[in-house]
Amino acid sequence: MIFITLGSQKFQFNRLLKAVDELVADKKTDEEVFAQTGYSDYEPKNYPFKPFLDRDEFAEYTSKCDVFITHGGTGAIIGAVKKEKKVIAVARLAKYGEHVDDHQLQLLEQFRELGLIFACDDCSQLEEALEYVKTHEFKKYESNTDTIIESIDEFITGI
Repeated sequence: MIFITLGSQKFQFNRLLKAVDELVADKKTDEEVFAQTGYSDYEPKNYPFKPFLDRDEFAEYTSKCDVFITHGGTGAIIGAVKKEKKVIAVARLAKYGEHVDDHQLQLLEQFRELGLIFACDDCSQLEEALEYVKTHEFKKYESNTDTIIESIDEFITGI
């Protein structure tokens, strides 16, 4: 199953929803698809969607999906890779009114370099991404929270 989530910020991401809708219509994927569309006003014709999910619904879709498609938001990506989901992320771009700037391009490049996700520079890469994630094993996410806490503790102890 493919779960699409577009976050909760007040920006549309119609471009991504349309691209997946076309892939489903053209039978480029036979996976079940569900989307949390957020503030987008495009309504997919070929898969079910809901603008917003409550915490339990979100957790349910995240648990049952194999592929997690999202925007370039850090929270959504980290949440999915922690659950060892195959993540395809597409940057929201300012030129399409999807964000105020293009910082998501840099975020996705960092995640790509870490080997954690398939980062799409454009929606035209979605078909390739879906094929790639079927067989690719991504690196496992390792939190550095303990390292940060240890560093802070050492600093405080040294004062």
